[in-house]
This record gives sequence, C-alpha cells and structure tokens, in this order.
Amino acid sequence: MTAAKGQTPRHPPGRDAQQPRRYSLDGRTVEVARLDAGLHIVATPIGNLGDVTLRALAALAGVDLIACEDTRVTRKLLDRYGIATPLTPYHDHNAAQARPALLRRLADGAAVALVSDAGTPLVSDPGFKLVRAAHEAGHAVTALPGASSVLAAITVAGLPTDQFFFAGFLPAKAEARRTRIAELARIPGTLVLFEAGPRLAATLADLAAGLGNRETAVCRELTKLHEEVRRGDLSALAQGCGESERRGEFVLVIGPAPAAAQISAADADALLRQALNRVSLKDAVGEVADVTGLPRRVLYQRALALAKEARHGASR
Repeated sequence: MTAAKGQTPRHPPGRDAQQPRRYSLDGRTVEVARLDAGLHIVATPIGNLGDVTLRALAALAGVDLIACEDTRVTRKLLDRYGIATPLTPYHDHNAAQARPALLRRLADGAAVALVSDAGTPLVSDPGFKLVRAAHEAGHAVTALPGASSVLAAITVAGLPTDQFFFAGFLPAKAEARRTRIAELARIPGTLVLFEAGPRLAATLADLAAGLGNRETAVCRELTKLHEEVRRGDLSALAQGCGESERRGEFVLVIGPAPAAAQISAADADALLRQALNRVSLKDAVGEVADVTGLPRRVLYQRALALAKEARHGASR
C-alpha cells in the first residue's frame, strides 16, 4: 500500500516493518524483501521438508503473517529454515471468525501467506472462502506452486493421466460412501482419492464393489521415510488389505473403466436380458460383469428392474 505524501506507511501490527526478513539454507542466511500486499497461496512439502521451493521460503519469510491450519505443524517447517514470521490459525473450525480478521489485515496493506499442513492449500483443505473473499474485496491473490500429493501420486501410479478427476475424501459412513462411489463410476478417466489408514480396508472393498475391477495404485506416505506404492487390480488390493488399522495417509489412484465397460445403458440392458433368459439373476449379473467390467452392484440393481419388467409383461 502506498502512503500519502507526508504520512507514514501503515504496517499490520505484530511485525515491525524494519525487522529483518530472512531464511536459512545450508548454513547460509538469505535476506529477503517484504512481499507486496495481498494474499499469497503458498504450497508446502507433503512430507519431506526438503521439497520446499526457494520461492516459498522467500515468501514465508517476506510476508507479515502466515495463516495456517495447525501452528505446530507449520512451525516445524519455519524452524527448519530459520523463519520468524508470526503464525495465526486458520482452519475449518475457526474460519468464520478468523476470516474477517485476515481480510482486515489485507485491507491494512498486509502481505499474508496461506498454507495448509501439507501440500497445496485448498486441495481438500480450508481456504476457498478466504480466497474468494479476498478477490471480492479487490486484494491481489498470488499462487506460489509446489508440492501436491495428488500430482505426486498420479506421476508414480503408472495409470492414464490424460484426464483425471480428484474426488477428495469419500464419506465416512458406509451408505453415503457407496452412493458417492456409484456417482464416481460414471466419470470417465482416472480417479484420485484421499483416505486415512483406519478406513482404507472398508473403502477399498466398497470401491471394488462399486467400480468393478480397475487398475489401481495405493500410494502411502509419499515423499516420507515409509513411502510405498502398491499396484494391482482393485479387487485384489481390496482382498489383500487387512481390517487392522494401518498407519499413514493414502492417495488412491484408480484407472478408468476398461474400454469394454464403456458401453451404453441400453447395451448393458440388452446383455442382461439375454443372460436372464438363460441363467439365474445372480449368474446373469456375474456374466455381464465379466464381459463388460461394469460394477456388479450397478448391474444387480438393473437386473432386478429388468426381471420385474419381464414379470409384469408376462402377466398382461
């Protein structure tokens, strides 16, 4: 913010405008300039603190304030690089109260950084409403790209990347999760999901039932000490995942439905009718699932409807 002639520029409270802004790297101290006023969206490492960018370090040292999910988590990154910028919490539980305060700081000419606990802000993290409000108030919003577990996972999964859909976390409750999976089954392209260890087994089982037997990569603790990528058919990965709690955060990358499964609803109905004329409903569903790769759950519901239609037609 440019001060009027003869006036002293306003700086947000909490950090002296003359205080040195610096970070440390490999034993060297790097002095940085104060960033321009506005909201700066800064990506941070998803696990390995060495993955931070030089631009991110300069930004975190150069802003007046850093809004973060958990000050304890972000403090570890700042301590690693000798950054003394003040922190303020901004997360799902306090956003309604914290957002107006941050907007006032921006209005006073502050340079504010927004970070998440790991990776790129706003990707399954709070921040969307703050960014929108900053735009609406006329503040500059700048992106400082960097680590993202979504992109890291699809680069190592060995699955098609020409088009992919990021679905975040599935619902925790089983019924809602299965409903959401049924919606995702209709999306062409690769699917990318987040999941926590305790729910992994149940989620994989529901995905196998709802999506059919697709190629999948289960990516665990990317960039960290115990990084692991397991690849295989979705059904096999589901069967091989024990019910016991597993540690870590997971990114699931699920390939698109097999080409044979990309058929119209009318074609699927035709195959089911032919099979129902020869075998039981259960066997008909299994037969068409094997041929098309379509989810058995979806085919079963459709087969019930077709069988009901056939009974009504015969009774007329």
